[in-house]
Amino acid sequence: MSFINNYILLIGLLFFSAFIRGQDNFAAFIEPRIAVNYNLSKLYSHNWFLANRSTMYESTELKFNALQFDIGHFSNFKIGGNQSLSLGILYRYSELFDEEKINEFRITEQYNIIYRPNLVRYGHRIRAEQRITSLQTIHRFRYRFTLDLPLEGQNLDVGECYFIGNLETLLNVGKDLEPIYGQRFTASFGWLLSSKTKLQFGMEYRLLNFTGTAQHIALLLSSLNFSL
Repeated sequence: MSFINNYILLIGLLFFSAFIRGQDNFAAFIEPRIAVNYNLSKLYSHNWFLANRSTMYESTELKFNALQFDIGHFSNFKIGGNQSLSLGILYRYSELFDEEKINEFRITEQYNIIYRPNLVRYGHRIRAEQRITSLQTIHRFRYRFTLDLPLEGQNLDVGECYFIGNLETLLNVGKDLEPIYGQRFTASFGWLLSSKTKLQFGMEYRLLNFTGTAQHIALLLSSLNFSL
């Protein structure tokens, strides 16, 4: 299909763009994820997820090493027909794979608003995060703009595909830490496998510390999402 060809082309362009902008500071990772969502009421829902990140390419050579394993949870509270507040926690296991790495505990506060004037649905998300390790606490602030739309018809039906695009800006601050800015661009395609199951594949390009020594990162993303 044409959208699959466009997706492959997009992945190639993002990898090539990141690579030519800085070979010495370019790395690529693969990150699969599985998530379970369930509603306790019309206003309150839960989200649990597991994710793993592994190196695929770093420092001009191919590498295949596991880096980290994440387990996380979000509690979501609707405060309007299209708005919600969320509180999340995450624990990242890094020491299992590299003794020089440090495990991380993360707390997230989130505000989200979505609207759909026509075929395309738009969303704005604001997050504040406290990334806590044994060495320091980093405060990260994030804003993300999202759009998604069905690729077949006006509505998304079982067996059909959809597209999601994200643009996100980040700021990291902390004690004795210079402010670090980041930018992320994500494009994903998904399939509604059943009324309660979605499968997504995507590509994310990250530009980290673009006001200093910039790092270019590409991630191949996949996720399987269940709704109970």
